Amino acid sequence: MTEPTPLAEILRPTDFSQFIGQEHLKGKLANLREQKRLPSILFFGPPGSGKSTAALLLAQNLNKRFVRVSAPETGLSDLRRRLEESDTLILDELHRFSKSQQDFFLPHLEAGRITLLATTTENPAFSVTNQLLSRLLILRFSSLSKEDLQAIADRASRHLGLEMPRESLDRIISVSQGDARTFLNFLEYCRDLPPENLDPESISKLLPEIVQRGDRDGDSHYELASALIKSIRGSDPDAALYYLACMLERGEDPRFICRRLILSASEDVGLADPEGLNLAVSCLQAVETVGMPEGFIPLSETVTYLALAPKSNSAYSAYLAAQKEIRKNGIKPVPLHLRNPASGLQRKWGFGKDYKYPHAYPGAWVEQEYLPEEVRGKSFYQPKDQGQEPRIFLWLKKKLRASRKKHGSE
Repeated sequence: MTEPTPLAEILRPTDFSQFIGQEHLKGKLANLREQKRLPSILFFGPPGSGKSTAALLLAQNLNKRFVRVSAPETGLSDLRRRLEESDTLILDELHRFSKSQQDFFLPHLEAGRITLLATTTENPAFSVTNQLLSRLLILRFSSLSKEDLQAIADRASRHLGLEMPRESLDRIISVSQGDARTFLNFLEYCRDLPPENLDPESISKLLPEIVQRGDRDGDSHYELASALIKSIRGSDPDAALYYLACMLERGEDPRFICRRLILSASEDVGLADPEGLNLAVSCLQAVETVGMPEGFIPLSETVTYLALAPKSNSAYSAYLAAQKEIRKNGIKPVPLHLRNPASGLQRKWGFGKDYKYPHAYPGAWVEQEYLPEEVRGKSFYQPKDQGQEPRIFLWLKKKLRASRKKHGSE
């Protein structure tokens, strides 16, 4: 029995006049259609945004022999056979080929034997070899807008003979996440529902659960992680929780999130609330102990706490200042009185001489030089007036003030 053709395939545009979306690429696509020899191209973007359709339309426009294959469904031996009978290869999901498999295309492209039109949903900077990337024109596609999907809906509804309230259609558009293929699959599903179940409330209950997609090594992986940390840094718990949910719903490794939270607690919250780092480290242990899906509970607690905590990057900035000094002027010798005299000869050289043991003094503090002579007087740590940091720094500040007063510097 022959499987019915999916609606997305039936409605696939047969020329660029029917192509919807990617307005930012329309000029480039028009120029490519005018070229006598098409360059090899990588179409990069989210699912259902029109990458394969654009590749097919450009290949058809060449009036040359082309073949379309999907990387997960073919091997190099099959590709060699197919390329003997074609000038243009449309390859879906290039990122599914290993780096060594991708090297297969290099001699073919260098010799001009084929034109490669490849698609990928993953960031090519991480999923495609530099050698292959250097030989490809990259066209970056975006998720389709609400207006794009509405235009597709008009054509699809006419084909299906489907009528539904605009609110219901808007609901389907919203959950389709800019993916035309998912959207058309939902419309096909709705076609078989009784009319009384096409109202917005029923549609929301009856739509199949959406599988959240996301390539863990691609753009969205890093974009969501960046948005989470920046929302915490900006003290916006609502945004931070939203991006946490985005990452977990798309299948992100919770341990990766925990590592980012540990860094955020150190860099952004810092000495303004040192408890933030303890909580972040405990969160990693909690997630590893209870696993998922319950691991979202300690994660949400930690994200909310860090977002609400006072912020200070003074420790982070202090290290960068010290690092800059070293990279600029090199590492200077440790003062002799701070060096440990591990031998009699070293003691003779002056190692440890005149070192003052802080615990032998009142308050376990005594003024002495710790920086190398060439660096003395430089200050890397600049405390901030945030949260617990003023209290933490107050002890040292009092000691320094008392010492300066004693020595007549105040």
